[in-house]
Amino acid sequence: MAAPIMLCDTAGMSNDRWLECRMHGPKGDIPYTIGGSDVAAIFGVSPWTTPLELWMIKKGRMKPKPKDNADQLEMGHLLEPIAAHWYAKKSGNFVYEDTGLYQHADHPYALANFDRRYERGSDGESGILECKSCTFHKADSWEDGSIPLYYEMQLRFYLAVADVQHGAFSCIWGNNPENDLAMPEIERDLAKEAMIFERLDEWIWSLEHDVPPTMSGVAPKLAMESLARIYGDSKIGLPTIEFPTKYEHPLRQIAMLQGKIRECDADKKRYEKEIEAHSVRIAEMMKDHEHGILTTTTDKLLIDFVTKSTKRPDSKALKTKYPTVYADVLNVSTSRKVKVSVQPI
Repeated sequence: MAAPIMLCDTAGMSNDRWLECRMHGPKGDIPYTIGGSDVAAIFGVSPWTTPLELWMIKKGRMKPKPKDNADQLEMGHLLEPIAAHWYAKKSGNFVYEDTGLYQHADHPYALANFDRRYERGSDGESGILECKSCTFHKADSWEDGSIPLYYEMQLRFYLAVADVQHGAFSCIWGNNPENDLAMPEIERDLAKEAMIFERLDEWIWSLEHDVPPTMSGVAPKLAMESLARIYGDSKIGLPTIEFPTKYEHPLRQIAMLQGKIRECDADKKRYEKEIEAHSVRIAEMMKDHEHGILTTTTDKLLIDFVTKSTKRPDSKALKTKYPTVYADVLNVSTSRKVKVSVQPI
C-alpha cells in the first residue's frame, strides 16, 4: 500500500476535458482506465451497464448510451453539497472538497475522483465521502445501515486508490434529515480489495488482448437492452447461423414458453368474449349510471360502468392532410426478440 499519485486538478475543467482525463489520463498515456463507477459493471452487478457494453466503450467501438434521465442526474449533482452538509453536521466530521484526479500507486489503470473527503473528529483520520440521492421507493436499499452492492464496490475501490482506511456515504431522499438520510460507513477490507483488483487486472488484460466478456450473470432484461445497443438492428442478407448442440436446452425452453404464452393469449381472448357476453345484460340495467351494487348475505358486488375518454391523433388524417408534418413527428421504434420454432425433419 502506498500513497496515490495526483495526476491533475479537475477544478474548472470542462466536462469534455474531464472525460478525456478519466479515459486516458491528463497526458493521454494510459491505454485503458477504470473508474469507481465502472467497478460494478465489470462485476456484472451494475443496474445500468453490462460488462460487454463497458468493454466496447473502453475499446472505442461504441459510445456511451445517451442519458435518458439527465434531469435526475443534474438533481443528484445539485444535491451533493446538501448531502455533504448533513453528513458533516450529524457526524461531527470535517468535510472538504478534493478536486484532484488520483491514480492508484500499484495499478496505473485505476483512477478516481472523490465527491468529498472528511477528517474524523475523534482521531483526525482522513476518509472518503460519497454523496448520493435517491427516490423514496429506493430508500429501503439503505435501511438499517445497508449499502447497495454497486455503491459499496465503488467506495472500496476509492479507499484503495486513496490508501485510506475508512469511508462513508451520505444518501438523501427527502427534506427531513431525521428520517430521509442514511450515513452508513465502511472500513477497508484488504481481502475484498484483493478480490476486486484481481478481477480488474483480468479486465484490463481482456482489453489488451481483445477478449470481450460474456453476458453471464447479468440480469436478462439489462443484458437484452445492452445487446440491442451494441449490435443495433438486424441486417438483411447475412447467412444463417448454425448453433452447436449445447444451445439445444435453452432453445427448446424458449419454444416451449412461447407456446405457453400463445395458449394464455388464446385463453385471454376467450375470457374477454365471455365477459363481453355477460356484460350486455348488466349494461342494459345500468343505462347511463356509472355505479351499481348488489348486496348478498355474504358480500357486496360493486359494479362500475364509467365512460373513459382517450385522445389520440388520427394518424391517417394527419398523413393525408399534412404529410410533411406527419413525417417529421413520426416516432420510429425498433425491437428484436428471440423467436424459436420447432420444425420436424
